Amino acid sequence: MAATLHLSTLILATPASVALANQNELKTLTKHRSSPTGSFKKCKTVTELKQLHSQITKNGLNHHPLSLTNLISSCTEMGTFESLEYAQKALELFIEDNGIMGTHYMFSSLIRGYSACGLGYKAIAVFRQLMCMGAVPDNFTFPFVLSACTKSAALSEGFQVHGAIVKMGFERDMFVENSLIHFYGECGEIDCMRRVFDKMSERNVVSWTSLIGGYAKRGCYKEAVSLFFEMVEVGIRPNSVTMVGVISACAKLQDLQLGEQVCTCIGELELEVNALMVNALVDMYMKCGAKDKARKIFDECVEKNLVLYNTIMSNYVRQGLAREVLAVLGEMLQHGPRPDRITMLSAVSACSELDDVSCGKWCHGYVLRNGLEGWDNVCNAIINMYMKCGKQEMACRVFDRMLNKTPVSWNSLIAGFVRNGDMESAWKIFSAMPDSDLVSWNTMIGALVQESMFKEAIELFRVMQSEGKTADKVTMVGVASACGYLGALDLAKWIHSYIKKKDIHSDMHLGTALVGMFARCGDPQSAMQVFNKMVKRDVSAWTAAIGAMAMDGNGTRAIELFDEMLQQGIKPDGVVFVALLTALSHAACRVHKNVDIAACAAERISELDPERTGIHVLLSNIYASAGRWDDVAKVRLHLKEKGAHKMPGSSSTEINGKIFEFTTGDESHPEMTHIEPMLKEICCRLRDIGYVPDLTNVLLDVNEKEKEYLLSRHSEKLAIAFALISTAEKSLFGITTVSTFSIKVSVLVVIIGD
Repeated sequence: MAATLHLSTLILATPASVALANQNELKTLTKHRSSPTGSFKKCKTVTELKQLHSQITKNGLNHHPLSLTNLISSCTEMGTFESLEYAQKALELFIEDNGIMGTHYMFSSLIRGYSACGLGYKAIAVFRQLMCMGAVPDNFTFPFVLSACTKSAALSEGFQVHGAIVKMGFERDMFVENSLIHFYGECGEIDCMRRVFDKMSERNVVSWTSLIGGYAKRGCYKEAVSLFFEMVEVGIRPNSVTMVGVISACAKLQDLQLGEQVCTCIGELELEVNALMVNALVDMYMKCGAKDKARKIFDECVEKNLVLYNTIMSNYVRQGLAREVLAVLGEMLQHGPRPDRITMLSAVSACSELDDVSCGKWCHGYVLRNGLEGWDNVCNAIINMYMKCGKQEMACRVFDRMLNKTPVSWNSLIAGFVRNGDMESAWKIFSAMPDSDLVSWNTMIGALVQESMFKEAIELFRVMQSEGKTADKVTMVGVASACGYLGALDLAKWIHSYIKKKDIHSDMHLGTALVGMFARCGDPQSAMQVFNKMVKRDVSAWTAAIGAMAMDGNGTRAIELFDEMLQQGIKPDGVVFVALLTALSHAACRVHKNVDIAACAAERISELDPERTGIHVLLSNIYASAGRWDDVAKVRLHLKEKGAHKMPGSSSTEINGKIFEFTTGDESHPEMTHIEPMLKEICCRLRDIGYVPDLTNVLLDVNEKEKEYLLSRHSEKLAIAFALISTAEKSLFGITTVSTFSIKVSVLVVIIGD
């Protein structure tokens, strides 16, 4: 709302003349206070007000200002849109018959009524009408209209009201100044708020409290607490509103020491601790991690209200203390107030955390019995609870009964199906969504990566882009992970460029994902460039960097990184040691055929990560390189007993943005009839330039001829051959080829697992 207030009539008014006019009006109203029109106060409905007003009009009393003042006052106290609209019409009729004499209090009362009901725009309109008619506001009118501007976030209109205040000389009235501080603080105008405060000749507790509240609202919690101590130092005694604001600021800062200092002031100033302060203290101690102190204050509170119960329960949920939530709920049901929707949100979340479907069903029943199912967030929590407990049918039933299915509702269902491994159902729900949001897309991309459906994850990301959805860092973590597993370097570089172009903040999680992506794509240099630019690094980031060196066979650098990590005070975990030992086994053991050290490293890695089968495959290959086929058989048998099996070596190539994967000896590719001639061409050209295949790389106990054939059907050669025929530009000597025999960057091949 950006209307212009007409303030020209105020220029001629002076504080003295305003005060005189208002005093005369007050005397007139006081003189006739015993009038029967005071019966308006007894009316309980608009109909009764209208009937009484009609009767007064018939008796000829409607022309007196007191009659209408009482009517408007009663309409304001009734506080309905209908009653206020009736009061405004009555005021307009009065002005038509009698002019503006005696209407000052009527306007102020009507402005206050509209503002109190949250109809700020109506209150501002009445104030504008008052100004245009030449009626004179006073130091009570301005706080009412500023309150309306605050509730309507009408900053422009508030500025104009401030101008009127200055022109009329009320800028030194403390009541008006406090209202201005509150207005600017609520609207986030910190500088304007501070200027008003600094110009005040006298300040009271309301002035300081409004200032503190303004800073806290803008997230300037340290400044708010500092102002509190300054206030106490200059001798202003805080009230409960001040204390609640300051304690809440300490809670936001999660600064227990600062919170304790504020609490000391409560005792020193001998302030009475009311219910609001108790609630703020419990919240502050919980958020600062002092849950025992919070519980002590909670237990010592004689009259626990609903807000206090909800505060401690929601904080218990946030800290993962689900059993404590249900314990408080039990106490509440026996001795406390009746639970509401906020209570049930905490209770249902606790049941979800504990996988307690029995208690969850009870909560669901309570929600239905008390008519709370109309709240979307409650139903969403119940859906999540049933999904977490494996009761998908119940979750779907709750979802189907919802009248207003928000994106959160759909996402709760999708996330539940994903969590339970039901990708088919998750995909159906995602496809049926009327308006999928970013969370929906991120959930599906993450789920596809989790299910090792990397190509599908990349394809879904492309669809997301085509639909105009803007990715965030969560999206890119999933996409980078999928790209890394596919080994698509060209795509990896595009992803990195996309993140920079879209100005997506690369936090620690995304940075770690990018390091892993480049490492898996065979580009350790880019991986380390990303790692070196990371501002914050946790143990996962260091592990990714060490893993990049492992894939590069650079054991020396891996050890250096491990030492750097220790020097920075990062505590290593088992995964780091696995990455480090893997790097060393790739570098000190197979190359030098040091079988004993390899076996020792493999045994150590198995202790740290029993599920990691890749190291046993590597050990098997080292035994094979040394010709120890009995030991190869033992390792393979050990893997078989564990139910593990070696994934066949594969290589992938990226052609025109699509990923094509090949495994050694695979002849099922539809383009095999064209790949075969290119394989022969490659082998012929390599022989012509003197290349002799290294048959020691074939780690199978077969004869030389079979080894040579297997090398010719290596997954890498299949990928190269397909890349060459897919990027053909011309025919040379009847053989399909490319302008240069070297593979272009756009079809760079990455070996995986061979």
